[in-house]
Amino acid sequence: MPITGNMIVRAIVLLGLSAYTCFAAGPFAWVAVMSLRTTTEITDNPYGLPSPAHWWKFSEAWFGSNYGTYFFNSVVITVVSVAVLSILGAMAAYCLARYKFPGNRLIFFLIFSTIVLPPQITIIGIFQILVNYGLYDSRLGLILVYIAVQMPLTVFILEGFFSRLPQDLFDAARMDGYSDFEIFWKITLPIGLPAISTTVILNMIFIWNEFLFAVVLLVDDAKRTLPLGIQRFMGDHLDDVGMLATGLMIAVVPIILAYVFFSERMIQGMTAGAVK
Repeated sequence: MPITGNMIVRAIVLLGLSAYTCFAAGPFAWVAVMSLRTTTEITDNPYGLPSPAHWWKFSEAWFGSNYGTYFFNSVVITVVSVAVLSILGAMAAYCLARYKFPGNRLIFFLIFSTIVLPPQITIIGIFQILVNYGLYDSRLGLILVYIAVQMPLTVFILEGFFSRLPQDLFDAARMDGYSDFEIFWKITLPIGLPAISTTVILNMIFIWNEFLFAVVLLVDDAKRTLPLGIQRFMGDHLDDVGMLATGLMIAVVPIILAYVFFSERMIQGMTAGAVK
């Protein structure tokens, strides 16, 4: 079979993708292997395979370092924040995309402009606001901060998707007697699930891994999130490389699983062009 130019191009693309996959997944695979080995085994052979695999290290890290509390706090804060962001963000994006009113584009521009601002410049103002309203060192305060920080990006992504929906779809719904609220919940929201899934993944990854706001706005150890728990865990096991890898895996696995389950919808949302 003769080799064509198209086959060569495909081989080059496949080689590039394979190299990038190894580059991106290599560190994760290495940490995963180290999480099942002891520090002594890692020192003797840094790149060896676990033989045998020490699964007991996960239970020791979980119960011996208050990991359960940190994990629970991260789950609650992430789930509540992402749920509110998805609902309110979709409503705001739908309003900006489908309704024409004075100041529509100005509001959208102001929302979009806040995306480029680094979060570091807002931390002092946010700290003062939470203290004044009695929300400092509370899960609710941190949830509100995450919602405020991630709302612009959520609205920006969803507005672009909703604006491409055909107007005939909404005209037909109004002819059938649907109210604006029913149009949003029964038509716009189901159609927009791919784009909403994209924002869910992006917001989930950011909030689950966020460190800056959490370390400044939370003091009580019982309210701290998993990134702060990892910092403390690393301090307690600074010389125990194997246990550090185990602790990191506990934090990374939920995000990996979430991406595996939602990746297809995320790709659909990011590549969605005009909806026919």
